[in-house]
Amino acid sequence: MFQLMDRASSHACAETLACTNTVTDRPASGYPTLEAIRQTSARLHGKALLTPVWQWQTGAVEEQLHPSTGVWLKLELFQKSGSFKFRAALNCLMAMDESARQRGVVAVSAGNHAVAVAYAARLMQVHAIVYMPRAASPARIAACREYGAEVRLATDVHEAFRLGNQLAQQEQRTLVHPFDGPLTAQGTATVGLELMQQVPGLDAVVVPIGGGGLCAGIAAAVKQINPGCKVFGVEPFGADIMYRSFLSGKPEKLDKVDTVADSLGAPYAMQYSMDVCRRFVDEVVRVNDDEICRAMHALFRDMKLAVEPAAAVATAGMFGPLRDRLDGKQVALIVCGSNMDAADYAGLLTRGSGAG
Repeated sequence: MFQLMDRASSHACAETLACTNTVTDRPASGYPTLEAIRQTSARLHGKALLTPVWQWQTGAVEEQLHPSTGVWLKLELFQKSGSFKFRAALNCLMAMDESARQRGVVAVSAGNHAVAVAYAARLMQVHAIVYMPRAASPARIAACREYGAEVRLATDVHEAFRLGNQLAQQEQRTLVHPFDGPLTAQGTATVGLELMQQVPGLDAVVVPIGGGGLCAGIAAAVKQINPGCKVFGVEPFGADIMYRSFLSGKPEKLDKVDTVADSLGAPYAMQYSMDVCRRFVDEVVRVNDDEICRAMHALFRDMKLAVEPAAAVATAGMFGPLRDRLDGKQVALIVCGSNMDAADYAGLLTRGSGAG
């Protein structure tokens, strides 16, 4: 079902078409069914927040798009812990038996997943250790500690994953994966379930992609409710692991992650999330860091939202590579989180305004 598109060369486009033809009909085993998504939503009710949807009607939307275009923002930055990650983390912890809870959990993340696991672990009274790269946002590191998690810093995200997996084996802790697995997808799918109830009749939903856990869950919900609604994934060029995996037909690894949207900096893809995305996502596009910063500025200027770079990626896709196809359509953008320190945010906002 999926297709890969960006503003690359015609040679890359030829690769895209070939890749599309080879995987279109490949099924995803164990993808979240609509019934499982509804059960997860009921399980999380009263614990995770039902986040609001705002319609964007001024500024960039009014200036750049046809008047018939409808743009809605699903505001997961207002979720507990500051991002959508809380839904998946809590769903994973709630599925653990008492013995596993006693042994505790470990998480690996540049920030939002770590913060979400720390928050969920505090609610469930489970000890959490989180491995984070030393370059992670100080605000996210501080949030993890405030929620009671033990923070351990690694040289980079690759070392963090190695150490996290090693600790999980040594201490028999449950590794709460940042983006892969059925429980994660069921949790993120509740975002899509809510959205389709809040804004019926959508033509398209645009979702940021890091490792693919958010996009997999949302796409599964959206497509099972309304198969005619398009689902687009958007990745930064400097962290395009899902794009590369789609092209090769297998989960790929990145030697280096280089993007302002560090929350989307998954160093590798995993089979489950990749397969669910291939089953339900229509297209994957890529955006550069300047486009992301401009989207951050537009969200701040027009909607008064202070979002982290990852949360502006769907907006960057809407006003960049997807603009011609979505102009005149009814579109929802997933605004996935807002956990960053003020100084970094100010610098990126200035860059997005063109004043930097």
